[in-house]
Amino acid sequence: MSFLPVDEQLVLIRRGVEKIVPEEELAAKLTRSRETGKPLRVKYGIDPTGIDVHLGHTVPLRKLRQFQELGHQAVIIIGNYTALVGDPSGRDHARSKKLTADEVEANAKDYLHQVGKVIDLSRAEVHRN
Repeated sequence: MSFLPVDEQLVLIRRGVEKIVPEEELAAKLTRSRETGKPLRVKYGIDPTGIDVHLGHTVPLRKLRQFQELGHQAVIIIGNYTALVGDPSGRDHARSKKLTADEVEANAKDYLHQVGKVIDLSRAEVHRN
């Protein structure tokens, strides 16, 4: 696979981002990707604890789509187990409610439908844990 030069990829990736930590490491990975022709696997995890993906997911999902458009592999990880156990710390009341496996599965399907409006799911890997 042919990728844009690393400096051009970084210009696009930096858009809308305050800081990339550590940027040198990302640049090295992009360089290796370009040299080998092997895309980066960029992962994003989401716990289906509610029925809707919220606004806070927008920025990372759009950035993940940008990586896809640059030829890299988007990987969505659905945290089924995390959603089942909730937030054991009790700090987040919304996440402390125990969900059934059926509720988690329904939420996961809804999340994927919503995520699919941003990410090209036909070109993404989807895993559950």
